[in-house]
Amino acid sequence: MTTFCLADANSFYAECERLFRPDLAGRPIIVLSHNDGAVVARSAEAKALGIPGFVPFFEIAQLCKKHDVCVFSGNLGLYSDLSRRLMTVLAQWGVDVECYSIDEAFLTLDGVPDLRDYARRLRADVLRRLGLPIGIGIGPTKTLAKLANHVAKTQPRTGGVFAWEWLAPEYQTRLMGRIPVGEVWGVGRRLSEKLLALQIHTALDLQQADPRQIRRQFSVVLQRTIAELNGESCLALEEVAPARQQIICSRSFGRRVTDQDTLAASISHHIARGAEKLRAQRSVARMVAVSIHTNRFGEAPQHHGYTCVPLVQASDDTLELNRAAQAALRSLFRPGFQYQKAGIVLLDIAPREILQADLFAAPPDPRRARLMATLDQLNRDWGRGTVRIGAEGLSDDWRMRQQHRSPCYSTRLDQLLIVE
Repeated sequence: MTTFCLADANSFYAECERLFRPDLAGRPIIVLSHNDGAVVARSAEAKALGIPGFVPFFEIAQLCKKHDVCVFSGNLGLYSDLSRRLMTVLAQWGVDVECYSIDEAFLTLDGVPDLRDYARRLRADVLRRLGLPIGIGIGPTKTLAKLANHVAKTQPRTGGVFAWEWLAPEYQTRLMGRIPVGEVWGVGRRLSEKLLALQIHTALDLQQADPRQIRRQFSVVLQRTIAELNGESCLALEEVAPARQQIICSRSFGRRVTDQDTLAASISHHIARGAEKLRAQRSVARMVAVSIHTNRFGEAPQHHGYTCVPLVQASDDTLELNRAAQAALRSLFRPGFQYQKAGIVLLDIAPREILQADLFAAPPDPRRARLMATLDQLNRDWGRGTVRIGAEGLSDDWRMRQQHRSPCYSTRLDQLLIVE
């Protein structure tokens, strides 16, 4: 029988910021979203102060000032690099590994004789090599491993490591009865509200629910969750993440935008990022969608534009995709409006290997494919944005407001930490 392990970094964004700032030991930390809008991550100390997650920053700004909370703007470049390093370390410990999100991964530990000792050594190795605390949950299914991880992170006496098999059956039942149903993987807030109406309040209640009734009232997915809670593995490990069926890149502006050049620079940037993702999964897109929006909640005149442009041939070429996106933008733009957000969507995505040529169009130039490969390599080696298309430089006025951003300690040579 497969043994699943979920390794999940504790307060990942906040701990990434603390990692390069020893002076922040024991100090509450919060990390903000794009444009410093809302709270997206909190350290354990910030949670203890009662600072809620996913609320607008202005609502808790005074509370942060009162308790000397350290506030950071989101630094995704830093977090992504540390995530890559975390996954590299975890891959050395698991028989098989599935990177589930930026800060957590499922591992299989089949054949490990002493799981308790192995898991503790794994956790200590991550802390020693990366300085990041993680929680480890172990179970016979992915859902139980995820729930075990919740126990490991919320019960200090576990030491950050917990497995269901370490408890006798009656104690497992008691513990399940104390965990809210909303903590079960895949349930979430909206579904838990519906389950509460059926008197399903805890993970134990869901485990003991009638699977057939749950399937009739909800879905086969929730039925599988019940099976997983009862130790029947329904979700296999995905060693290779499936290719995305659509790629979305969008962002709100740091200020209101009224000119087309600024919007064009923003769209070009998003296209470059989307095309990079497209090439990374060896796919091509047959359609490009562009959207521009004013502030939906403002009193200024409203304009919300969206249009799709089909490509003559499916492509992963940044220049071709940007040509189509700029044509779409020209058809959408209306002078006199104050735009707050712009974005692109790459649609009708298919594998590059089964690209169907157009009988009446010239075949793609192989030199362009080599150009795109070189572009990606340079940006990987020297940092994203080192080489970019000229249209991105039309304006910098669209970029995010990030007043509390930390340096990119591990991804930019000019921002390396200096120790004196």
